[in-house]
Amino acid sequence: MSRICLIGAGPGRADLLTVRAARLLAQAGAVLYDRLVSPEVLELVAEGAERHYVGKAEGEQDVVQPRILELMEECARRHALVVRLKGGDPMVFGRGAEEWLWLAERGWDVEVVPGVSSALSVPALAGIPATYRGLSGGFAVVTGHRQAGGCQEWAAWAKADTLVVLMGVKRRVEIAQCLIAQGRPGEEPAAFIENGTTVRERVTVTTLGAVAAGQVRVESPAVWVVGRVVELREALRPLVRMAIA
Repeated sequence: MSRICLIGAGPGRADLLTVRAARLLAQAGAVLYDRLVSPEVLELVAEGAERHYVGKAEGEQDVVQPRILELMEECARRHALVVRLKGGDPMVFGRGAEEWLWLAERGWDVEVVPGVSSALSVPALAGIPATYRGLSGGFAVVTGHRQAGGCQEWAAWAKADTLVVLMGVKRRVEIAQCLIAQGRPGEEPAAFIENGTTVRERVTVTTLGAVAAGQVRVESPAVWVVGRVVELREALRPLVRMAIA
């Protein structure tokens, strides 16, 4: 029976993939990959394997997702091993669990290979840890696509020592305003790490108030960190030994 693997591609660099992920990419007969999967990672796909780009632009999710599910089944009927490759970790805002359930309900053999999530790895390699004794005793990772409830929905997250927002670039002004309305200080440090771990990485250190005022220019994809741990970047970044390549 064919096997379908839901694999996390990590934050961008191929050498941040798990060993298991790299091995399966080299064996797969077909690979379906998202827009956040880097060209460097795709170089590990077996020569001659089918490659299907299934990235979704904003607003296309409900149209494209059913086609992705159908395509996985179509590929699995042709190949013994099919890989569904997602940026970061497939279970962190990647619809990985939804696809897993859908495939399992249809009797497919599914394997999940976790990936290094950009939520923690990208800030860490930029010199911003999620926790630090005396500054942050915990963190929350939230999607910027949250909609229902307006500002009130941010109340639960506004109290986290460190707040990491994924997919929040487009709504950054609104989100920052909501966080301030829920009690976070406008002078609190914030940072955006664009294209983390790649040669295109760009880090912007600012304040929550500046974001709320629309003064911070950022491009997607970016990981957004809010909290005092951002203050550590100045001291820690020069100590990072992992060269960006």
